[in-house]
Amino acid sequence: MTLIHMFPGQGAQQRGMGRELFARFPDHVARADAVLGTSIATLCLEDPENRLGRTEWTQPALFVVEALGHLARVEDTGRAPDFVLGHSLGEYAALFAAEVFDFETGLRLVQRRGQLMGAATGGSMAAALGLGREKVEEIIRGDPALAELDLANMNAPSQTVVAGPVAALERAGPLVEAAGGRWFPLNVRTAFHSRHMAPARQEFATFLQGVSFAPLMLPVIANATALPYRDGEVAALLARQIDSPVRWVESVQYLLDEPEPDFVEIGPGQVLARLVAEIRRAPIPANIGRRL
Repeated sequence: MTLIHMFPGQGAQQRGMGRELFARFPDHVARADAVLGTSIATLCLEDPENRLGRTEWTQPALFVVEALGHLARVEDTGRAPDFVLGHSLGEYAALFAAEVFDFETGLRLVQRRGQLMGAATGGSMAAALGLGREKVEEIIRGDPALAELDLANMNAPSQTVVAGPVAALERAGPLVEAAGGRWFPLNVRTAFHSRHMAPARQEFATFLQGVSFAPLMLPVIANATALPYRDGEVAALLARQIDSPVRWVESVQYLLDEPEPDFVEIGPGQVLARLVAEIRRAPIPANIGRRL
C-alpha cells in the first residue's frame, strides 16, 4: 500500500478546527501565537472577531491545523506517508511534511502569502460543474468577451473553477448552463490562481529570495506541474502556484499509478477525499504523461 497524505486549501476552514491538536502541541502553538501576534487556538476555536474567513488569517490558521494534524497522524500510526500533496494553500503543509522547511518558517511563508493574496482585489471565481475541463475551456475560448477568464482549479473531471473579471464570469454562466453544466459563483473577491494574481506572485517571489529550503525528504506533487518537486525549484514553484491553475486531477492521477494508493486527508472536512473518489471513477487519458 502507498500511503498518501493530502491537505486541503482555503475554503476548508471551519470554526472549531484543531480542537484536538492545540493542547497536544503546546510548543508549536506558542510559536504560532508569537508569529501571528494572536492566539491561534482562539482564532480557530472561537473566532470572536470573525477573522477566520479573511484570507490573511485563513491561510496561516489552516497551515497550523494541517501541519499539527500531520504530526499527530504520524505519531499515532507510527508511519510516515510515502507521498504528500496539498490543494493550493495545502501544498505548504505538504512541504512541511517533507521537511523542506520547519514549522515557523512555513507559517511565516503562508502568513505573507495570505497577506498578499488577501490584499489583491478585483475579479472573482465560479465553479463549472457537470462538464469536462475541455468543454469549459472551449466555451471560454469561443467568446472574445471571455478572453480574460482563466481555468483556476481543475478539481475533478466534472468540476472546474474559473477566475477572472466579474462581468466575464456573469456572461460565462449562461453559456455553461446552456451546454448542460451548472454554474456556481464563489464568495470571493479575487481571481485566485489566474493571470490576475501576477503582481502578488512577483511580490511573493521577492519575499522567497530570503528563504532557504532543505532537501525534500518525501516526494511532494506540485500544483503547478502535477509532478514531484525537485530540489532547487521550491521557491520558483511556490511563486508560480499563485497565478497558475491547481492541477488537482492530474496530480491525483499521477499517484494512482502507485501500488494500492491510500489517500488520507489531513485537515478540516473531507472535500479532497470526495474529489479523489470522483477522479478514481474516471478513465485516465492515455496521453496524460504521468511518469515523465
